[in-house]
Amino acid sequence: MSDFTPFREKMEQANVSEAAIKSFDRNFQSLVKEETGMISEDSIQPIPDLPELSDISSADTAFDPATLAQTVVIKLNGGLGTSMGLQKAKSLLPVKGDSTFLDIIVDQISYLRETTGAEVKFLLMNSFSTSEDTLEHLEQYADKNLADAADVEMMQNQIPKIDVATMTPAANPENPSLEWCPPGHGDLYAAIAGSGWLDKLLAAGVKYAFVSNSDNLGAVLDAGILKYFAESGKPFLMEATRRTEADKKGGHLATRIADSQLLLREVAQTADEDLDQFQNIERHQYFNTNSLWIRLDSLKAALDEQGGSLPLPMIKNTKTIDPRDKTSTPVYQLETAMGAAIECFADAGAICVPRSRFAPVKTTSDLFALRSDAYETTEDGRIALISERKGKPPVIALSGEYKLVDSLEGLGTPSLKDATKITVNGPVRFTENVVIKGNVTFTNASEDTKWIASGVYKDEDITL
Repeated sequence: MSDFTPFREKMEQANVSEAAIKSFDRNFQSLVKEETGMISEDSIQPIPDLPELSDISSADTAFDPATLAQTVVIKLNGGLGTSMGLQKAKSLLPVKGDSTFLDIIVDQISYLRETTGAEVKFLLMNSFSTSEDTLEHLEQYADKNLADAADVEMMQNQIPKIDVATMTPAANPENPSLEWCPPGHGDLYAAIAGSGWLDKLLAAGVKYAFVSNSDNLGAVLDAGILKYFAESGKPFLMEATRRTEADKKGGHLATRIADSQLLLREVAQTADEDLDQFQNIERHQYFNTNSLWIRLDSLKAALDEQGGSLPLPMIKNTKTIDPRDKTSTPVYQLETAMGAAIECFADAGAICVPRSRFAPVKTTSDLFALRSDAYETTEDGRIALISERKGKPPVIALSGEYKLVDSLEGLGTPSLKDATKITVNGPVRFTENVVIKGNVTFTNASEDTKWIASGVYKDEDITL
């Protein structure tokens, strides 16, 4: 068995918390044992149905002040959005007009505080890459008690990259920062414990945590779900929604046949021969929105029982130590998924929420859709699909020219409220008053940018 001592020493020298070290040690041992983390199709059963939000809550459900005082909202804010060409916190990207993700989140928390009269607790899980930019942006909200790092920030951990050849900490003397990587959003549990926030919140009487991604503007604290979660006594609750073609590659819920335990299966845990079944949205109907409700006292008990870290399935990524240099040292980067904790609690549950609670931005295609009239800003600060779409987002297929955010700035924003799918191939620009209905494809095979004239386009293929 490979020696973990060099990793412990490296992490201790960097002042990494004991909770994070134990979590990484658990994943390292899984790697050494060559555990794949794979979940085979024949070991699970699809979930036939889940409780619907509409069945457990009504639109006029009001927040109970006592329960609200026991609740903290946590937003995961560690991503840079490098795949979209961003160099700062993804949450600082303008989404609607000049408003960024972070501005909209602040509006959501402010609305909640103003309408309920409760000083709802709020935390951002920042990374070393996003902390400075995020806190600087929050300075404008000092009057809302949302600017002090000591009150709003919980830092994500960093873990060492592993040299594939030697199974020792990877070294890069020219740029030591490349020796470290984020451990995935499953780090939430080590971060909240190791930072001291778990004990601090429990001491303050906080019992319930609502956790979601900062790029999911549909995820706001919901009175009905909070009431249901508090009364259920469950330690863990996942918000799921019905899968569509747009998210068939995302993690889905299932039940393990061996013990009837709910679990989450990610695409990285799926063998090639099972991919068709993984992406079968009729078989596996429920998609993890990465919005979770956690009983903090139950989390504390689970961590104590497991020796300080939850036994989350390890996800192995093989990369190079310098991601921009494919000839640099091959390394393993180990990650865990936050939602995978559903299998760490015997009485964990899940509910099916409407698509209005799931509006994330992972690609420029997502951003293109979110900026359109297919989405609206609700009174409580959510960016949600308009009701006419009945929970089905438009499918956006943009060619490689549009991979980076900058490429969207001159593209234009057509009306997509009645669009089923829009495909754009090649360099184009939309003039004002372009309306897309049904399934429309625009193709420009030349290298010269071509303009799409104003008008209504419905179920047609346009060659420019």
